[in-house]
Amino acid sequence: MTPRNWKPIIQEFERAIGKDGVIQRKEELLTYECDGLTSYRQRPALVVLPRTTEQVAAAVKICDRYEIPWVARGAGTGLSGGALPVENCVLIVTALMRKILSVDLENQRVVVQPGVINNWVTQAVSGAGFYFAPDPSSQIICSIGGNIAENSGGVHCLKYGVTTNHVLGLKLVLPDGSIVDVGGEIPEMPGYDLTGLFVGSEGTLGIATEITLRILKTQESICVLLADFTSMEAAGATVSDIISAGIIPGGMEIMDNLSINAVEDVVATGCYPRDAVSILLVEVDGLQVEVDANKKLITEICQKNGARNVTTASDPEQRLKLWKGRKAAFAAAGHISPDYYVQDGVIPRTQLSYVLKEIEALSEKSGYKIANVFHAGDGNLHPLILYDNSVPGALAEVEEVGGEILKICVKVGGSLSGEHGIGADKKCYMPNMFTETDLETMQWVREVFNPKGLANPGKMFPTPRTCGESANAQAQKKFEGVDLF
Repeated sequence: MTPRNWKPIIQEFERAIGKDGVIQRKEELLTYECDGLTSYRQRPALVVLPRTTEQVAAAVKICDRYEIPWVARGAGTGLSGGALPVENCVLIVTALMRKILSVDLENQRVVVQPGVINNWVTQAVSGAGFYFAPDPSSQIICSIGGNIAENSGGVHCLKYGVTTNHVLGLKLVLPDGSIVDVGGEIPEMPGYDLTGLFVGSEGTLGIATEITLRILKTQESICVLLADFTSMEAAGATVSDIISAGIIPGGMEIMDNLSINAVEDVVATGCYPRDAVSILLVEVDGLQVEVDANKKLITEICQKNGARNVTTASDPEQRLKLWKGRKAAFAAAGHISPDYYVQDGVIPRTQLSYVLKEIEALSEKSGYKIANVFHAGDGNLHPLILYDNSVPGALAEVEEVGGEILKICVKVGGSLSGEHGIGADKKCYMPNMFTETDLETMQWVREVFNPKGLANPGKMFPTPRTCGESANAQAQKKFEGVDLF
């Protein structure tokens, strides 16, 4: 490839965005060489920091004119390598686009720029008795633009859905630099659901620069229950029994003993019994009479399944204390291991016991400890594989373990991702879930929006260079004797 002359290109970006919005020094570019999946790194050729839709469009048009690949990035908290730069690319960072443009309480909607932090939306409307439902564990630092790209979830997605269920409309900059509006200001717009198509497209179809979000009225009553068990199977059975009883909690989360002790070491909630094999967190909300009835029934179900103790909290501070450890689980893993590799598979609730046993078998076979913390209500697993990256070959081995976990999830009728996206991390496993025809159809859709392939290239779909048959063969050989299927 002929080396590109960047000087005139940089000058164009500086004219379009301003000199303070263009980062080109190598030492400064290091900040942007990865997202939350730090095992993959690639320094971008250039970083631009637009503040308006028009500046984003100008940046994309420059890339289109010179045929430069570009990658959109928000807060950089993604865990699948979705915002990983590609070689000689321009990274378009929306972190400075952090205005809440309008708040319409009467119609329960808010319009924000993509750099607005998830938790800021709730803070802006909580005083009036509203909130924004999607709440990833990283909600105090992750941005709405990234939530849109990955279709993020959170602990309350069981009852209230993931990001796509709370997006009414989008202003988009397409890969040719044109600006379009999709969706609108009401939940159901006539015509093709282009908003639904864009949410979760991981930056391969364009960049959202204005986002109309749906907000919800705060419930009259909320209660959190914490039950501890002497087995993981008992906690899993309790989840199924609660759903079978006709109760749809706001959230249901399970943590294993390894995770319990990690969070108690770090955040010291004092609420999680260190000797429990597992704990189950259940949040119920609604009218006071409904919450009281559900709290009583859930307590009975927990006790029937062998819960040693059931703690309840209705006071906001006490509820926050019970949730604090779960929200800090990923960060706490860093206290018990130099490094960890997190996966994000989804399974039917009925397969929970079986899949956890298979994960335990993989842990024993590989020699790597695996901490389990997950959205039990909708079967979204987040196994954290603990390792030391300074040990030669350790990363490759834990990636293989993670891949085997994903294969198990798909085999039992689940999915490769619940909320972290496919990105660079899971694209090799897409053929395990989708046929060649499926993948080809998805590519056709992407090519309609992104015909030159400049928008976030090399993400989501398998490529021969990174997904060779030899890699699959090595992984299969390593785990011979483990009953995966």
